[in-house]
Amino acid sequence: MLELLTPAEMGAADRAAIASNIPGIDLMEAAGRAVADRAAALVPDGPVLVVAGSGNNGGDGSVAARLLRERGRDVRLLLAADPARLKGDAATAFARWNGPVLGPEDDLPDAAIVIDALFGAGLDRPVTGAHATLIEAMNTHSAPVLAVDVPSGLDGATGLPLGAVVEACATVTFFRRKPGHLLFPGRALCGEVTLADIGIPASVLPPLGIATWENAPGLWASDLPPPAVTGHKYSRGHALVLSGPMTRTGAARLAAGAALRAGAGLVTLASPTDALAVNASHLTAVMVRACDGASDLASILADRRFTAVALGPGLGTDATERALVAAALTSPQAAVLDADALTAFAEDPEAFFFPLIRSRGAATILTPHEGEFARLFPDLAPGPGRSRLAAAREAAGRSGATLILKGADTVIAAPDGRAAINANAPPWLATAGSGDVLTGIVAGLAARGVAAFPAAAAGVWLHGEAAAILGPGLIAEDLAPALRPVLSALWSQPGHVRRGIAPSGDPA
Repeated sequence: MLELLTPAEMGAADRAAIASNIPGIDLMEAAGRAVADRAAALVPDGPVLVVAGSGNNGGDGSVAARLLRERGRDVRLLLAADPARLKGDAATAFARWNGPVLGPEDDLPDAAIVIDALFGAGLDRPVTGAHATLIEAMNTHSAPVLAVDVPSGLDGATGLPLGAVVEACATVTFFRRKPGHLLFPGRALCGEVTLADIGIPASVLPPLGIATWENAPGLWASDLPPPAVTGHKYSRGHALVLSGPMTRTGAARLAAGAALRAGAGLVTLASPTDALAVNASHLTAVMVRACDGASDLASILADRRFTAVALGPGLGTDATERALVAAALTSPQAAVLDADALTAFAEDPEAFFFPLIRSRGAATILTPHEGEFARLFPDLAPGPGRSRLAAAREAAGRSGATLILKGADTVIAAPDGRAAINANAPPWLATAGSGDVLTGIVAGLAARGVAAFPAAAAGVWLHGEAAAILGPGLIAEDLAPALRPVLSALWSQPGHVRRGIAPSGDPA
């Protein structure tokens, strides 16, 4: 269940389910039961307070209140609306409640748990006034808060608060997660998210044209088969990584080692002549060769046995480095650009950088962090009113490249509108050099022939999973070796083809 539904798509899924003869009140009863079950698991005893609004989210809360009361809990329902104005299934659910009802003017009573059913994921305006006051009262209540669908005040599409927002310890959502469950600050405000099956069939999804997913192997595993038993190193691709001068070589070595670990059959690190000795003294399986400018790089990439090129880490940002980037982008290999390769064109990316990317037939993958992103796309920078998902998607469309917007909630976006949100990266991944390793992983996958979007998404997930295995105290040098158990576990999963046949060819 990797699809992420915007509130509008979720509404369409609801309507499609109802049109297929599933009564809306049955969906609401199932949703309320899931909320009641989660509340009971979180806090098995003690009084319950349900804060319900006027919409279907409030209807889910009314069902949960009734079911918990039927199980013997002391439950109070605070309805933040005029009961006479409730409509449809929400009115039916409220009519089935036969316990005490508080109004929005009442103080919140003592409770062991508060269920927030005030607003759902489709909130489209800032929360102010009495509703904001009610949300603040929930946040300052002594009891933990369980949110229904999303914490009230959170935009389910963007993960951004709309005015006052509930700070939940846990959330129950239905059918499919929303982008706001994975994008910060929404992810932190939701707490632990439980996904409940309420009876909406998966058959409603294809007509919706879903283009956003949670990043996980189910999204790209079929694009990342294990090496074929009849393969050889040349059939697994050859990645070229560019190094900076003698004083800036470490980042490229991190990338080169990661490219090899990620599955490229061969990796060559090309550096200025003055840096050859320092790179050679640190590398064994990775080959080294001289590259003293754009003409050298073009000559190297004229050898079509190179299948991907990565550059940027430690490269530099002056005219010489811009020429190197241009040489890479006018060559037919897949290109992964990071760090200095991005910053070098920050003054006017639309004049040269983006046209080069849009005109090439090969894959291009950009891997900016937020600072680099803001330099390339100053009008698209995430912030109030613009989520990281929207920013990455617009930037990919503008540039013509697959884009990895790095962060705690890394977003991978393709020029055709597909996007994935990553959620497996632990906080200790924020360490010097980890981004260089990611560049190498993606380049290694691209060298194997994996298309841009699955290579980017898989690289981000593998990077995060390796970090999760390592735990606190990791440094960037630890990450590439940690890919071994991650890849082993990935390729041992059911459904992976374990005996492939490689294309025939002379390995010479």
